[in-house]
Amino acid sequence: MANPSLVKVSAECPHCGFKQMEYAAAKSSICRQCGRSFLPFAPKPGLKLRTKEEAPPPESSSILGRFEDFWKRQRSSVIECFDCKRKQQVSGAATSTICPSCSAHIDLRDYKITSGFSRSIRTRGDVHLTGKGDLASSSIVCRSALIEGRLRGNLHCDDTATINFSGKIPGRISARHVMVDRKADIHCFRRIRAETVEIKGRMSGEIVAQTVTVERKGALEGDVTARAITVEKGGMFSGQLVIGQIGLTQGELLQEQKPPVARAPESNFPETAPRPLPAT
Repeated sequence: MANPSLVKVSAECPHCGFKQMEYAAAKSSICRQCGRSFLPFAPKPGLKLRTKEEAPPPESSSILGRFEDFWKRQRSSVIECFDCKRKQQVSGAATSTICPSCSAHIDLRDYKITSGFSRSIRTRGDVHLTGKGDLASSSIVCRSALIEGRLRGNLHCDDTATINFSGKIPGRISARHVMVDRKADIHCFRRIRAETVEIKGRMSGEIVAQTVTVERKGALEGDVTARAITVEKGGMFSGQLVIGQIGLTQGELLQEQKPPVARAPESNFPETAPRPLPAT
C-alpha cells in the first residue's frame, strides 16, 4: 500500500490564486507563479471574497474565425523566463510553459478584465482592462496592455502600454512604448519610464524617456527628462524640461537614478605650507 504522505493533492496559492500539486504531508511551499511562500493546507477564513474568472469566449464557427485559430496555432513566438531570463520558443496556442533552465512556470495567457480584479498578474500575454474594469493588483507584468478602466497598481509592459482612460493613476508605468490616446485625460502620481512616449490626449506627471512626442491637440504638463522632445503644431507642453543631459545613457533612462554623492565644498583659499614645530 502506498504511503499516504507521498500522495500529491492540489493546493492553491493565497497570494495569486495559482494552483499546483503538493505532497499531502507538506507543511510549506513556494508558488511557482509569484514565487511567494505559503502554507498549502492552512485553514481558510470563514469569509473570503473572490472574483470569478471569465469563461473563454466561444470559438467562432465562421471560416474567418477558423482561419485565425489555425494561424494562431501555427505561429510561434520567443518568450523570456521571468526568473533566469532564458529565452525559448513556444507555440502560439500554448497557455503556459515551463522554463527548461530553472523549471519556473511561465504564464502565456491573455487577460481581459471587465470587473473588479485584485490578483497580481505576471504573463507573457496581453492585458485588456475594459472601461468597467477595476484592476487593483499590486503588480501587473505583461507583453502589452490596453488600459480603458481604473488602474491602481504598478504596470510593466515589455512592448506597448496604451492608455485610453480619464482619471488618476497612482502606480508606476514602465514600457518600451507608452501611448496616451486622444480621449485620455490622466494624472500620474508616479514616474513613467519608457523608450518612447506619445501623447495624443491630456496628461500630467513626470516622464523619463528617450523621446517624447506631443501630437496635435495633445497636452502634457509636468517634468520631462529625455534626449529629444517634439511638440507638434496645436500641441501644448508646460513644465520643466531636461534634454540632452550629459551622461544620460539609454540604460540610465530605464533605471532609477542614484543620488549623487555629496562632496565637501572646495575652499577658495590657497593651501599653506605646513609650519615647522618650535624647537625645544
